[in-house]
Amino acid sequence: MPSLTVENYIKAIYQISVQQDKKPVTTGQLATALGVAPGTVTSMLKTLNTAGLARHTPYEGVSLSRTGQVLALRMIRRHRLIEQFLVQTLSMNWDEVHDEAEHMEHAVSDLLVDRIDEYLGRPEVDPHGDPIPRGTTASIPERMNEYHTLSTFPTGVTFRVTRVLDQSPVFLRYLAETGLVLGSSGHVEETGNPTGVLYIRVSDSIVALARDAASNLLVEEVTIP
Repeated sequence: MPSLTVENYIKAIYQISVQQDKKPVTTGQLATALGVAPGTVTSMLKTLNTAGLARHTPYEGVSLSRTGQVLALRMIRRHRLIEQFLVQTLSMNWDEVHDEAEHMEHAVSDLLVDRIDEYLGRPEVDPHGDPIPRGTTASIPERMNEYHTLSTFPTGVTFRVTRVLDQSPVFLRYLAETGLVLGSSGHVEETGNPTGVLYIRVSDSIVALARDAASNLLVEEVTIP
């Protein structure tokens, strides 16, 4: 079985690669993401390459093999289902569950994860809207690609929040305070002001949202009767 460290590296490589259109991940990117020295990363990449989990090309970067991709999606599935379990069953806040899931994802068995999935009603997304890989093929629902960032929506559009990209506790708490939580609806009141701030109506309140912050919200346009 892969070690905890190997699983963390594989998951980090996958997530960084997805964020940059599946381009190879550099040693520096991994060192920053995992909080380790570049030399430590280089040593681990040799181990991953030998194990057939990744392909490392000096001066270009590292990409996962098919086996490595399956392992990465398996870990992501565990993490996101655990987060959903903690929120849905234990009523934890969405800004509290990431660190807990990081610890638990390495300890639970595939059998327990499948039972959690069944118990929760096979959710498609976690508390932040991240898609949960499905079944033995560990595929991610393609519909997630249909969503757009709130920062691109013009004045007058009504939207529903479908995913939060910035999952730092501070940002998640701010969204909760404003009512811009997963599944909530809002209306774009103003976007063209010189300060670059979007004004969003959520229920009966107006929320001021910086364009950078709005770019971290994936939304879909909806029609309110």
